[in-house]
Amino acid sequence: MNNSNQKKVALLILDGLGYGKEDNSNAVRAAQIPFLDKLLSTYPNSKLEASGESVGLPDGQMGNSEVGHMNLGAGRVVYQELGRINKAAREGDFNSDPTIQKAFEYARANNKRVHFIGLLSDGGVHAHIDHLKALCDTAQTFGLSNDNVFIHAFMDGRDTDPNGGVGYLQDLQAHLVHSCGTIASAIGRYYAMDRDNRWERVQQAYNLLTQGIGTHTTDIISAVQNSYAEGITDEFIKPIVMVDGNDLPVATITDGDVVICFNFRTDRGREISIALTQEAFPAYNMVPLNLYYVTMTAYDETFKNVHVVFEKDNLSQTLGEALAAQGKTQVRIAETEKYPHVTFFFSGGREKEFEGERRLLIPSPKVATYDLQPEMSAVGITQAISDDIRNNQPDFICLNFANPDMVGHTGVFDAVVKAVETVDRCTQQVVETGLAYGYSFIILADHGNSEFMVNDDGSPNTAHTTNLVPCILIDKDYQHIKDGKLGDIAPTVLKLLGLNIPVEMSGDVLVY
Repeated sequence: MNNSNQKKVALLILDGLGYGKEDNSNAVRAAQIPFLDKLLSTYPNSKLEASGESVGLPDGQMGNSEVGHMNLGAGRVVYQELGRINKAAREGDFNSDPTIQKAFEYARANNKRVHFIGLLSDGGVHAHIDHLKALCDTAQTFGLSNDNVFIHAFMDGRDTDPNGGVGYLQDLQAHLVHSCGTIASAIGRYYAMDRDNRWERVQQAYNLLTQGIGTHTTDIISAVQNSYAEGITDEFIKPIVMVDGNDLPVATITDGDVVICFNFRTDRGREISIALTQEAFPAYNMVPLNLYYVTMTAYDETFKNVHVVFEKDNLSQTLGEALAAQGKTQVRIAETEKYPHVTFFFSGGREKEFEGERRLLIPSPKVATYDLQPEMSAVGITQAISDDIRNNQPDFICLNFANPDMVGHTGVFDAVVKAVETVDRCTQQVVETGLAYGYSFIILADHGNSEFMVNDDGSPNTAHTTNLVPCILIDKDYQHIKDGKLGDIAPTVLKLLGLNIPVEMSGDVLVY
């Protein structure tokens, strides 16, 4: 069936499938995965570093999909915002940052309130509590006080312990004793940090932030603990509103206020920012406000009237760019949950397609949580790419199966097993179709998750891991692949294709 002698390569990313312990915490071990087992016993394979300094994060910091895909596409270690912002927060650089400075000066000069919104967590995937503390300290330096600085906490429980939020609130409260700021509200990230256009979820966060709609309390700790008692973990906490002695919200976001969203990762800060500042959603009674709006990083290059603290370093000569420059065609394919990763992040922060690039988006299923449908849209992805291979035979394919990661985040062990088994079957179909058309394959993960689902105390683990990830090579010319890091994959792909490797790609070629 192979109509061309020209070499073609498919990169299959099994999102969140790492190497774990051979024990009962490992959903990958518990799954029936005959095809992946066969590949690992038959074809050259190695282990890749996908966390910490190997992907541009602080030492010991777990990897994530944004970081993973940026490193995979860049062909080098991409130093991440977390490290840059950690340094700025630690060394007091927020005090002299012009974007932060102007926002606080505007608030003081115009007697406006400042609202910090973002993920209250030390997970380091989307935000970090230390950055919030530094912002509170800086606000105090600029003469602001508890009366005009308010914190709206998005609760984590996904990249952290599901019931760890109370600890972060207590930590923040202790810091505010000698800093400035008042906790005004709390809500689970499920609502405030959606990225799948579930505007009915975003609406709950919008209504909380702008109208104070939620459960009233004068004790935020007790309110969150009550949620735990009802079986509601941090990620899913319903809107909680801090009220004063008259049972009125201590603060809501209104026209003219300063809002600083301190999430540094872009994908889950985008929708709430759109609702607050960019676009009306009449069906959900959401209208943008006239705000002095600041984001920690650039969430979307199309945003109007949004101030950015840390602009992204421009990544040039990524894999996509190198393929386009050498006249090759490429396809990026994923379902909604991981579509930004195989496009925007894999292209180094570029929204626009390269010459010869096509993008295939398969909608994610509309379910409350993915343990309810662990197959997600893997079958749809498999069918779409199989058809594309038969009809178009692109030179390069970047494909993401989201299941091990997205179902892994639910902490539901049996569902994660089903997710991994689904990916095994779908990977088999893609590989068998591709081999019939002369494709070589690199099959790997961008970080760990599904291989560690149970903590030592028996509670579910919903977070990523720092584990190594597999890397499998299927190629007729090369029979060996070395251990390495995610940033080694792009030059390895170009080597397999027989193409020039840009000097900017400092990663190693792993095949020989």
